[in-house]
Amino acid sequence: MFSRIIGQERAKKFLKQAMAKDKMPHAYLFTGIPGIGKTTMAVALAMALNCREPKGGDSCGRCACCRQILGGNSPDFVVIEPQGQFIKIEQVRELNRSLGFAPMGNCRVSVVRRAEAMTDEAANSFLKTLEEPPPGNIFVLSTTEPYDLLPTIVSRCQRVAFGPIPVKDMSNWFVKEMDKDEETAGILANISGGSLGRAIEISKTDYLDRRQEWLLRVLRLPGMPKDKVMELAVECATGEGKRGFKSPGYLGSPIMEMLFTWKTWYRDLMLLSAGGPPDQIINGDFSHKLKKMAETTIMKNLIESVLIINRAEIDLKRNRNVSLVMEHTILTLSRLAGRGRA
Repeated sequence: MFSRIIGQERAKKFLKQAMAKDKMPHAYLFTGIPGIGKTTMAVALAMALNCREPKGGDSCGRCACCRQILGGNSPDFVVIEPQGQFIKIEQVRELNRSLGFAPMGNCRVSVVRRAEAMTDEAANSFLKTLEEPPPGNIFVLSTTEPYDLLPTIVSRCQRVAFGPIPVKDMSNWFVKEMDKDEETAGILANISGGSLGRAIEISKTDYLDRRQEWLLRVLRLPGMPKDKVMELAVECATGEGKRGFKSPGYLGSPIMEMLFTWKTWYRDLMLLSAGGPPDQIINGDFSHKLKKMAETTIMKNLIESVLIINRAEIDLKRNRNVSLVMEHTILTLSRLAGRGRA
């Protein structure tokens, strides 16, 4: 199972070495952005620890224990995750009740996904479990940033950092496993920010088509009359939620996806304006237009553009008026786009 995980070689090596030395801590903290294999790694760990025919530090994937864990019906692999927005104390109490029984196999692995979503009561209850862990149990807490957890919980876990998945590895995976053509695979890999989960979700929607529309809007901004800018702002504020577009889910809404896409555009322009390597741009299918636009923009304006988009994202998350936020954002982006190099 470890071999099926894309990237994360350091994490795999670390876990395999711990198993080989029989020095497994009772709790791990897997950190990194969503969609890069943290839960899959926990599954691989549970399989390797319980496999009846392990080989080379990995599971066979065929024995009864492996099949049960893969099928999600093993008593030795438990997952708790938020119910709604939070992980509640009742969920932790239920986990503690299950810990009162000895594992059926060698070891029980309990995974807490999005551990930062634990309520204060749930976190304090879970802390007591970490302080006196039952024998034969390993806990895996998964989170984006350890700073979102109680310091006392973090201090009782062995941290394992997960990095973004390399673009080449992800692109090859899409060609081989999803039968995507090389151009589409490359776009998916580049725009996903190193998250395979996000890339897969994107591939199931019409995001790529909408992305083309969103980037063309940015391209139109330089020299656009103010009345047309206002029309574009209204279109962005009211149109994205009414056209049947299914958001990939990681950013929450079509408007947030659009703003994220615009940020990648300005990031690419900054890279090219600073003389960075062209093969590092995210929107490679727009490379010709990016190179041409980079010749007429200045770094200060690009930085300000990214900051105004960041401000819009924060305001929208705080439920500010969508129309006002988009009007201000697009008017500012248009003004900055009109200030080219002398």
